Amino acid sequence: MKNSFLLICVFSIFSIISFSCNRDIFDDTNISTEPPKPRTADHVRNDFKNLEITPGTNDFTIETTTKGVFWNFRIIAPENASITNKKPLIFNLHGGARNIAPEAHKSTACLIEPATNNTLDAFIISPNSNGSLWFDQPNQIQILALYDLATSNLPIDTSKVAITGYSDGGNGSWFYAQFHSNLFSAAIPMATSYNTANSDGTIDKIKIPLYVVHGENDQLFPLANTQNFVNASINSGSNITFVVANNLDHYSVCDYLPYLKDGIDWLINDVWQY
Repeated sequence: MKNSFLLICVFSIFSIISFSCNRDIFDDTNISTEPPKPRTADHVRNDFKNLEITPGTNDFTIETTTKGVFWNFRIIAPENASITNKKPLIFNLHGGARNIAPEAHKSTACLIEPATNNTLDAFIISPNSNGSLWFDQPNQIQILALYDLATSNLPIDTSKVAITGYSDGGNGSWFYAQFHSNLFSAAIPMATSYNTANSDGTIDKIKIPLYVVHGENDQLFPLANTQNFVNASINSGSNITFVVANNLDHYSVCDYLPYLKDGIDWLINDVWQY
């Protein structure tokens, strides 16, 4: 199974096995010897496998290997997907640094849904960040696990998997393009401020192409800063198309729609070529 070893490893990091022993002070023989059974990666796999995913919008919650810790995510499934008709996959990362909104992952109607309607017949996975940044360790585990679960159980063409996001979600899509390029074929970050430089100041070439969109009047992430980060990465050999969204500020989220549509066209025609 693709990435099964990776999935087992990331699940194991956060697996918690607790042992308890109850002793009745009046009866030394009343001792519990059965420790509670922990959840395992197999439990999570089985839970995902048993999800009823139908064409259209599906919202799910599954428990991780850590008892009481859950992943909330939306899967938008295309029509007519099958083993003989595999579909692309797009990860959609919502904005809002450390966003604690329980339904943040459901904010797909503004950008990703209309941007892909009638142009890209794909699975879309929109996870919830659970109040952490997208490159924080809990979310790295979540994204890598959802990638493995989806590609192992759904008819997905693994040569056509992309990641996109807005603001903190855009920073996340930069991160996964940089550090997990073996999983994704392209990234479309929007309204971001992500420095690809290593701690020693060196900048490595990103192995997959990016289509970066940034608002001209972004008051949270100044255009000049993002332009400098993009130029530095291009100078290191990265393949980046940089597009300035004229007159848009950081909070004009839905107004980025025509730019994301152009990014989807770029993905179809220039990257996937189908």
